Amino acid sequence: MATYLIGDIHGCYREFRALLEQVAFNPSEDRLWLTGDLVARGSDSLAVLRYVKQLGSAVKLVLGNHDLHLLAVYAKISRNKPKDLLDELLAAPDIDELINWLRKQPVLQVDEELKLVMAHAGLTPQWDLETAKICAREVEAILRSDSYPLFLNAMYGDMPSHWTPELSGLARLRYSTNALTRMRYCFPNGQLDLSCKAKPENAPAPLKPWFELPRAIPDDYAIAFGHWAALEGQGTPAGIYALDTGCCWGGKLTMLRWEDKQYFSQPSLLTKSSV
Repeated sequence: MATYLIGDIHGCYREFRALLEQVAFNPSEDRLWLTGDLVARGSDSLAVLRYVKQLGSAVKLVLGNHDLHLLAVYAKISRNKPKDLLDELLAAPDIDELINWLRKQPVLQVDEELKLVMAHAGLTPQWDLETAKICAREVEAILRSDSYPLFLNAMYGDMPSHWTPELSGLARLRYSTNALTRMRYCFPNGQLDLSCKAKPENAPAPLKPWFELPRAIPDDYAIAFGHWAALEGQGTPAGIYALDTGCCWGGKLTMLRWEDKQYFSQPSLLTKSSV
């Protein structure tokens, strides 16, 4: 049995299957962790969702910001952007079933045996692990409820950007969603900055990547995340694994085998004209 972690798939179904074939992935024995953003920007989000769904308990995934955006588009809260290539998915005969399945997926995974934490964007340094679990469960509960369109309508926005336990209601849910699915940079006090998307060497002072600030979770936990393709999987401290390597942009899809920390990759199959 092996545990495989894969970065943002973004509808790149052929690359996803080719990467699994490299390691002879066996869903009856192996486990697959996915960092979120299963959909959008690649050409076959429908096939990705169908395949991941049918893998059942072999998969542990977290929702990314593009997955949440898909839910908002489906609920007619947000606009379907042509560049996201979601038309085929939204028109599929099983779209209702796929959306209902997606709504039930978590935004945080914690494995106490592996000492492994996974969130799409990472973990804000303002949270300890117990706080992260509580806030993630709150987001997951609202997504599973009949009130989920109200939450999706309110999740867009950058404020509040600073965590305090006194946050409540939709403001608290928005902060949690941004921290788990959109975060890249923080101010030295841990406050989120959601506007900067530059590479770390080009980021304006005093901003720092979230993983460069002192963290509040125990050092024996590793953190795996996606979301930040510009990192190209590089530059993180020991025990923090950046797995989004921009397959949908013409980069590659990256896999980490947890047991021996061996990496595998599948180059994008996009032609130059389509990137």
